[in-house]
Amino acid sequence: MTIDNQFSDSPELISQLSPEDQKIADVIENLLQPCDKKTYGKKLKQASDQLKKSVRTIQRYVKQWEENGLVGILQNNRADKGSYRIDPRLQDFILKTYREGNKGSKRMTPKQVYLRAVVQAENWGIKPPSHMTIYRILNPIIAEKENKKRIRSSGWRGSQLVLSTRSGTEIDVQYSNHVWQCDHTRADILLVDQFGELLGRPWITIVVDTYSRCIMGINLGFDAPSSQVVTLALRHAILPKSYSSDYELHEEWGTYGKPEYFYTDGGKDFRSNHLQQISLQLGFTCHLRSRPSEGGVVERLFKTLNTEVFSTLPGYTGANVQERPEDAEKEACLTLKELEILIVRYIVDNYNQRIDARMGEQTRFQRWESGLLSTPHIIPERELDICLMKQSRRKVQKGGHLQFENLIYKGQYLAGYEGETVILRYDPRDITGILIYRVENNKEIFLTRAYATDLEGDCLSLTDAKSSVKRIREKSKNVHNKSILMEIQQRHLFSEKKTKKQIQQEEQKQIKPNTSLSIFKPETEMDTQVESSQELSEEDLDIEMIDYGNLQQY
Repeated sequence: MTIDNQFSDSPELISQLSPEDQKIADVIENLLQPCDKKTYGKKLKQASDQLKKSVRTIQRYVKQWEENGLVGILQNNRADKGSYRIDPRLQDFILKTYREGNKGSKRMTPKQVYLRAVVQAENWGIKPPSHMTIYRILNPIIAEKENKKRIRSSGWRGSQLVLSTRSGTEIDVQYSNHVWQCDHTRADILLVDQFGELLGRPWITIVVDTYSRCIMGINLGFDAPSSQVVTLALRHAILPKSYSSDYELHEEWGTYGKPEYFYTDGGKDFRSNHLQQISLQLGFTCHLRSRPSEGGVVERLFKTLNTEVFSTLPGYTGANVQERPEDAEKEACLTLKELEILIVRYIVDNYNQRIDARMGEQTRFQRWESGLLSTPHIIPERELDICLMKQSRRKVQKGGHLQFENLIYKGQYLAGYEGETVILRYDPRDITGILIYRVENNKEIFLTRAYATDLEGDCLSLTDAKSSVKRIREKSKNVHNKSILMEIQQRHLFSEKKTKKQIQQEEQKQIKPNTSLSIFKPETEMDTQVESSQELSEEDLDIEMIDYGNLQQY
């Protein structure tokens, strides 16, 4: 129903419409058209951009229209709007009093101005103003002052948070999944591998919804910050989350979807082409903070994790490396998987279920849920796998097998691609299952999912796999070196024993012929030959002695 038809019996109302009123009426008429909840949310956002007013103001317009029709719009935009029904002298006194009372270090509230205005009105013998009139007169000045602060730095403006970007634009955070923030930190706790060997401090990446302060997703690992680490955390935040009974959760994580804006610092991992390509494909905009102080929402969370979680666990190092506890390395006993379980429990059952100081009486999760314009669209996991998972390249071996991180993988249909190079995509939290892609016409085509043989149904992280391989290699190297040393030693003893025996035999040969010669026989030609033979044996004996000396030196 058009405005002309709806108010054909009241042409005087239509004639009173200013161009601004007409624009508002057209927008409201469009909003009142039947549609589903998701479409209405988009139309509401478009109306806010078109009229350059907040979503809340648009919703108030709709309510006034539904209750009073076009009269509600005219009342909201009457011709005398901006003028006040008080004595002009008193209006000047109010403005002057407020300005003088807020010069330099002085501060005067509108209520204090109201009390002085009442006294002055009585002195002049005129009707005193109401306190609402005082606020209406002073509101433009207060708003102007707030806008100046807003240009210098962003922050809370009443109940609304404003973020300033490096490009010079500002984002008014108005609903859930509107703006997500992301950052990294190195956790102040030492971890060990599954064999108890010290690994060091892990990195944690967190994605937070700015409107509700809900933690949307995380990534925990030993990889230094990079675009791949960011996208793994983003993937976790976007997908619906479910956990096994090992986590012993009492609540559900519940958050998912995708942001309209992804707000980060200016690190190269956030400025990468990889992240920009993902944002284009998934349909959100990346913005960088105008200054480091704009990241308080997510950085404050790191401090909370440090004081409420890490400081209560064995292996805690403290925030100051110079003041690290002496027993931190000795007490370290948690693995990466165990720490991840503890962090997930804290987020799901504790942090997201608590009331934020600025959120009123709602928990963070309740605020996220009630602040949604529409039910978030679930993005197919295959699409996110292509965009966000870590990748590597391998050649398909005979029989359709693949080798990755010293594990053998077998996948259906892979035998037909023997000898070809394929792309592996995997989640470092569990590499027992990997995704196989083939490049065709510069596009990745999904082939199959491959599983590590003899590990079906198990869970093995990339960190644990590398630790196992390192341990096996060191053990193999030690055994190998020990066997080599044993062989050399045995060979040396054998040679030494063999040489001594030969010497004894030769000495006996020399003594026995000489004795018989002197007693029983005269010297003959045969004896001469024996002596020659004995001289040759002594030369051979010298050679053996030289070799033995060399062997001892070896």
